[in-house]
Amino acid sequence: MSLWTRITAAIAALSQGEGLASVFDHLRANVAPEKSVGFTIAVIALGAKMAKADGQVTRNEVAAFRRVFTIPKKDEPAAARVFNLARQDLAGFDAYAHKIKAMFGDEGRAVLVDLMDGLFHIAAADGDFHPAEDAFLFEVAQIFGLQGACFRALRAKHVDGKPDPFDVLGLDPSASLQDARDAWRRAVKENHPDIAMARGLPPEAIRLAEDRLRAVNAAWDDIAARRAA
Repeated sequence: MSLWTRITAAIAALSQGEGLASVFDHLRANVAPEKSVGFTIAVIALGAKMAKADGQVTRNEVAAFRRVFTIPKKDEPAAARVFNLARQDLAGFDAYAHKIKAMFGDEGRAVLVDLMDGLFHIAAADGDFHPAEDAFLFEVAQIFGLQGACFRALRAKHVDGKPDPFDVLGLDPSASLQDARDAWRRAVKENHPDIAMARGLPPEAIRLAEDRLRAVNAAWDDIAARRAA
């Protein structure tokens, strides 16, 4: 059964008219076998809410989503249904964000980072990072508990250019070389594609973890070079 077929089944299993928010409640009760479904629905739902923040969905943003998720032609109706449900649902984006946070829990921090990475990727794809999108992503990050260095690193990666290497590794600029090495090793392990798949990131979205792995390695190289200077 494909990812999108499972998403369709998850939605169809719910009563008509309950709204997409109830999908998260259903998935939360089945989180172990449905993590990748939950992650994908979360990206679409928050992406739809974010689209409402600046009032439009551009072709570049749609293309950016497709670079993260490969949607087979036959499964496009399921993806469109999730997106439209999210746009029409009266619940605010903060309600979705809180449900997602509850679904993955504190131990799912890495999945929430994956999700924020994907949202930034979509928001910045049209080359016009709108202030409303910035505010939206900042509040979602607050709800997810990803404020501070993590948020700054993701924003810099997609919006500002090269991120600060210490932010990428979650370090204070005064950190020692050994602390940086330890943080780098932890980050490499966390962002390894096999680990990303194990925590429920769909195969199509593994490129998010691969991109962060490259950023982690670049951050370590930068810090090591600075300390050697």
